[in-house]
Amino acid sequence: MRITVLTGGTSSERDVALASAVQVVAALRSRGHDVAVVDTARGYIPEADEASLLHGTVGIAPPSIEQLHGLERGLLLSGLGSLAVVQDADVLFLALHGGRGEDGTVQTLLEMVGVPYTGSGRLGSGMAMDKDISKRLFRMAGVPTADWVMAPAERALVGREFGWPVVVKPSKQGSTVGLTVVKEPGDYGDAVDLARRYDDEVMVERFVPGRELTVGILEREALAVGEIIPRHEIFDYECKYTPGMSQEIFPADLPASLTAECRRLGLLAHETLKLGGYSRVDFRLTAGGELFCLEVNTLPGMTATSLLPQSARAVDIEFPDLCERICRTARLGRPKEPS
Repeated sequence: MRITVLTGGTSSERDVALASAVQVVAALRSRGHDVAVVDTARGYIPEADEASLLHGTVGIAPPSIEQLHGLERGLLLSGLGSLAVVQDADVLFLALHGGRGEDGTVQTLLEMVGVPYTGSGRLGSGMAMDKDISKRLFRMAGVPTADWVMAPAERALVGREFGWPVVVKPSKQGSTVGLTVVKEPGDYGDAVDLARRYDDEVMVERFVPGRELTVGILEREALAVGEIIPRHEIFDYECKYTPGMSQEIFPADLPASLTAECRRLGLLAHETLKLGGYSRVDFRLTAGGELFCLEVNTLPGMTATSLLPQSARAVDIEFPDLCERICRTARLGRPKEPS
């Protein structure tokens, strides 16, 4: 196949996207595919320049807002669809995370280009990225999720309804960027201000203590359930992308009934949001055995050690096979979405 990997972009998860691209490109080339790379902020990257422009490491913090603003006037809205490596591809592999790469914006543009692309369509991508919308849909479908309100919400109301701590986070963001676990009422305002730096909509959510679980979804099947044990209180940006900052166990040490329920709810969350070929669904498991869905990632990290590839490997799907299956699923197409 002629595959063009779209990566980079201008979201706070830009570095994560580049790290995914490095390993996706290598995996697909190892299977004999003709692979090109495009940074959606800067354009086509010739193969001779890939080593210097792509990097496989992620720092302990995302790029600054100022750095990202400097990329905003890039290729994305002005010429992505006119590139020959995009138009002539058999499939576009979206190694993009967060922002316009995952919220349905790029997907809408690619629908007009008419080239198959990996992941979910514009509708599902948008619903999954907006945590308020996705949680409303989860509740309707019977997927348990923590109670929440949207800011502005008075501190006294938050304390009365949820108690402390609470989670304050941007409604449309990933990798825990802009997220704060607020333990004291006096820190609430600063947490809301931080979240608003990344999104104009801010969610305030009941904090659910417990174990962090995740399950990959591929071709409408749930893969292995894993457990993440971060060195910090939550699985934050540093713990996600810094070696040694978390322990990831696949498959998770759980009773068979809980594993089955996590897989069932993961697939239900995926289907509730009308998602495409693959995703990753994250949960908290309380000491009392209750599962709460945190979010669904429509374009989860795709380095060989990312959580979705680990979930797949635990059921004997190696990383090159996973990348290839994602591409072949995309070529088969997805059901038409409503206009």
